[in-house]
Amino acid sequence: MSNISEFNAAATAETDREHEVQLELLRALCAAAGGNGDAAAVGEILDRLIAYSEAHFMSEELLMRLKSYDDYEDHVDDHVYMMDTLRTIAARHAAGDLTLLAGEATDALAFIGNHIATRDRRFVDSVRKGL
Repeated sequence: MSNISEFNAAATAETDREHEVQLELLRALCAAAGGNGDAAAVGEILDRLIAYSEAHFMSEELLMRLKSYDDYEDHVDDHVYMMDTLRTIAARHAAGDLTLLAGEATDALAFIGNHIATRDRRFVDSVRKGL
């Protein structure tokens, strides 16, 4: 890349692609949990979602630090909340407690959808402006 504008555009495009993957995994979890899906399939989706979210959040946080992003700490608080939520869902699923899984998955999808639409959009906008 020859300049910072190209870097910013590539970084935000990659972040947007990562958000789509994360949302698709959450939708798959909602579908599997809501349809009383196979417990093993639900567990596999949860494992993939947790691993993917950890990697995505780490890369996003590194980019925020690189850009000296002013809303870094509040943004990261959302990431921590989401990871705690996913790990709690996974632990309960592993223990055989499936009673609230569909509702919790739907809540997680709503939370991350809102996070992407607000906090992530603000960050992407600041990167695109070169801040």
